Amino acid sequence: MKDEKSTLNRRQFLGTATAAGAIGAVGIGAMMNSCGKPAVDLKLPPLLDVAPDGPELTAGLVGCGGRGTGAAAQFLSAGPNLKIIALADVFRDRLDSCRQRLTDKPGFEVTNENCFIGFDAYRKLIDSGVDVVLLATPPHFRPEHFAAAIKARKHVFMEKPVAVDPVGARSVMSTAKKADAAGLSVVTGTQRRHQRDYIETFKRVAGGEIGEIVSANCYWNGGQLWYKTQQSGWSDMEYMIRDWVNWCWLSGDHIVEQHVHNLDVINWFTGKHPVKTVGFGGRHRRVTGDQYDFFSVDYVFDDSKHLHSMCRQIDGCANNVSEFIMGTKGHSNCRNTIWKPDGSVRWNYPYLKDDKGKTHLKVGPYFQEHIDLVTAIRTNKPVDYAENTAISTLVA
Repeated sequence: MKDEKSTLNRRQFLGTATAAGAIGAVGIGAMMNSCGKPAVDLKLPPLLDVAPDGPELTAGLVGCGGRGTGAAAQFLSAGPNLKIIALADVFRDRLDSCRQRLTDKPGFEVTNENCFIGFDAYRKLIDSGVDVVLLATPPHFRPEHFAAAIKARKHVFMEKPVAVDPVGARSVMSTAKKADAAGLSVVTGTQRRHQRDYIETFKRVAGGEIGEIVSANCYWNGGQLWYKTQQSGWSDMEYMIRDWVNWCWLSGDHIVEQHVHNLDVINWFTGKHPVKTVGFGGRHRRVTGDQYDFFSVDYVFDDSKHLHSMCRQIDGCANNVSEFIMGTKGHSNCRNTIWKPDGSVRWNYPYLKDDKGKTHLKVGPYFQEHIDLVTAIRTNKPVDYAENTAISTLVA
């Protein structure tokens, strides 16, 4: 009876969140009618190649690891008159490494006084005069950091996932409403929502090219991720934070930290989220931490349609990172192809080609998401992806 009650509470919460507009935070709620045709403006990003010019925007980075360093570089590349003026991290060596890697980037102007170390470094960075806060710490800290940034009326880019548990996700959803009320823009690291081939496929699916969606599959099956072994002089806390992708309390497990990308795509394309689930997982080859190596999950939507989800981090296996939706008039990989019911191709995304014939996007999604953030700020057309990503985090 206890498990049944927990399932009901989760379902009730998700249903309430949707009724309050969580899935519609950036305009995709109720996007499809029974025929699969657009019922509302899809409110997709404008997909500019570069953000428009405007008054100087300054940003600070909280979390100076590899992903944070990349996000800072991509913010600086998003358009003219952009600067990074502050860095914050728990560890001095990570901050110094980030600073060294970015030091030659135009717009990187971080003084010694604006380098902040420690668990409270994010507060000092927020108070340093920045306009935008980039959040790229382990996701355990995301809800608290996000709340502090919005309270200080800062625009935010934050990496996915936005939490590691339901309490954190609810906090993010509450903060997102405050961001909306303040006219602030929030972009999350679900970069497929800013990826041009995914967006064009989404528009066609929303326009009815595969009919009504009847089932879905998504996968992130890959090899072993990196890990750290404990070093002499490290406290347990320092060790776990440096090895964060292997600890559930810091990452949410890899179904949350990584596979949230694919689950978010299915939520996006269907315009809804699952309401119940059953799954299993196991741990056999992981070296550190307390996470599983694999998960297989059957999700069920409110209309009894199913999504099968699979994720794995084990070397020496067949890999697959993709999404798939089946419709009454065809099917799609959500990214670049739509097939007819007989398996023949109805449409392919028209990629650009380089001199060697290799296909590519005009602007990559990791850059596009920052272009879209700066564009929203400078055109005074706020966007907020936080609630959608919180819902996808809950689903994971």
